[in-house]
Amino acid sequence: MLHNSETSQNHHDAPGADTAARLDETLLGGARRYTLSQVLELTGLDKQFVTRYWRWIGLPVTHPTETWFTDADVEALKDAAGLFEAEQMDERAQMTFIRSVGHTADRLALWQVEALVEHLARRYELDETSARLLALDRLPEMTEMLQGQLEHAWRRQLAALTGRMAIEFAGAHSDDRGDTHQLPLLRAVGFADIVSFTKRTAGLGSEELAEFVQRFEAGARDVIVNAGGRVVKTIGDAVLFVTDDVSTGAEVALGLAETSGVALGTAAPGDPEIPVRVGLVWGRVLSRFGDIFGPTVNLASRLTEQSDPSTVLVDKDTAAMLATSSRFALTAQPERDVPGIGPLAPVRLQRAYRG
Repeated sequence: MLHNSETSQNHHDAPGADTAARLDETLLGGARRYTLSQVLELTGLDKQFVTRYWRWIGLPVTHPTETWFTDADVEALKDAAGLFEAEQMDERAQMTFIRSVGHTADRLALWQVEALVEHLARRYELDETSARLLALDRLPEMTEMLQGQLEHAWRRQLAALTGRMAIEFAGAHSDDRGDTHQLPLLRAVGFADIVSFTKRTAGLGSEELAEFVQRFEAGARDVIVNAGGRVVKTIGDAVLFVTDDVSTGAEVALGLAETSGVALGTAAPGDPEIPVRVGLVWGRVLSRFGDIFGPTVNLASRLTEQSDPSTVLVDKDTAAMLATSSRFALTAQPERDVPGIGPLAPVRLQRAYRG
């Protein structure tokens, strides 16, 4: 019926079907009671809207004559349609809203289930299959708590975001646009990546590789957040972050470069070191789809590629801004030709020496 793990009528006789059906009803908060045509009748919505909604959320309806929808599905569709109508959202805005929920929920569910499986395997010394079967037994009793944690975290993150926006744009007016061709947000943008990632992880098994990457991501996130920055995304062996002012960006970048080896993450003595290199640029960006875009992002990435281990490089304009602070030392580096950028004369950022 679906392209993913959703239960299909065609598999009721498969091994584990009873367990799947029981989990399905528990997790969905009720039985699947309605076909697509019944949902259209109950909601008064057209077929195109309903099928688009489910495609955007990541669960496309591929067998519309099967009993698949729940009462909660009907209410969710009504709520979404009501919001879109009240705000007069076009299809592009509707897609963005629903895809943001679907994409995030898909990754969150996978992440949490895999974390539970890993925990159970370690705690009870189980093989992968046994750990996954035990996870199926444990998940229903955890669902309500996980749902509450999700809502709590979302509200806190939304409050933090709106708070920053209120402060940043306080006193601004709609006619204070300046150059309308400029990207809207001024941010310090930084990339940090693991030096020689492929070489350092070549001899690791799957579990050790996962632990290595997890140490880097968790450790880098802690450094960034504790210094006042925000993680935009992690990309395997790299992390992209932003801050609202250039000095905080410098503190984050230096913190990442200085924090390597067993100090990064929850490493134990003897674990492989994780030296990182960082590029930082102050400039304008566009924020969309939970990501940021613009030449500033590309320049920060290129500077990271040019950095040595445990080193931070910035561009000349960012260096000029940081030069006004006594906390930082800046050293011009030889000019080099960077693919996609052209001639570039980076500047090394360090903490100022204080005797």
